[in-house]
Amino acid sequence: MLDKILPRNEHVSERVLRVVIGLAVLSLIVVGPKTLWGLLGLVPLVTGLLGSCPLYTLFGISTCRTRPTSPTRNATAT
Repeated sequence: MLDKILPRNEHVSERVLRVVIGLAVLSLIVVGPKTLWGLLGLVPLVTGLLGSCPLYTLFGISTCRTRPTSPTRNATAT
């Protein structure tokens, strides 16, 4: 059911990159200019951890590889 709301549409490497970027931007709260703009880092962090980007879902984009479907067996084959 959760897969319908938040479908996986991010490749593993993209997820890792999003988490790293999110943590880097969040560090602006503690280190550097110490601004609350660092909270914007929550967006890539959360989408990277979940593996689902709402904008990708909205526009029908996916960076995941499509899984090959297994061929169905023909009941009449012998």
